[in-house]
Amino acid sequence: MDRIVHGAQPIDQFVFRDDDGEYYMYYGGWGHCNMVRLAPDLLSVIPFEDGETFKEITPENYVEGPFMLKRQGKYYFMWSEGGWGGPDYSVAYAIADSPFGPFERVGKILQQDPEVATGAGHHSVIRIPGKDEWYIVYHRRPLGETAANSRATCIDRLRFDAEGRILPVRMTH
Repeated sequence: MDRIVHGAQPIDQFVFRDDDGEYYMYYGGWGHCNMVRLAPDLLSVIPFEDGETFKEITPENYVEGPFMLKRQGKYYFMWSEGGWGGPDYSVAYAIADSPFGPFERVGKILQQDPEVATGAGHHSVIRIPGKDEWYIVYHRRPLGETAANSRATCIDRLRFDAEGRILPVRMTH
């Protein structure tokens, strides 16, 4: 992305491949998130059926760092909230029946733990192949660290309840 569309800063691109083989890219900062449909070459965009090229899908409190996963037929759209340089940086999510939304905000799943770290956010999620076992990879700021750019990469288990909601992530040491 090389321009601002719908107010979205062209950063933090995430490519999602749906079960039907379609690829979508989610991106954006400055409190706005867009999605585009990618051509098979993964280098160019193609319009959606309604003729639009960019769809704004900004959820409430979105700041940056979009991520999409699909589990048991549901689309989980995740993002970072708060300021990346402060203790309120966190990860929230919403659920939809389609990669286009509408997304119903559920809430925050990762935020600071005053006993472990602050500034937890900007994440990715990985799944163990063939299993319903998921992990969240993110950065956080060690306790006592005051430099905004001093962050550590961490990985913790991502769990779901019986209804498919993501449980709050417990930061490990």
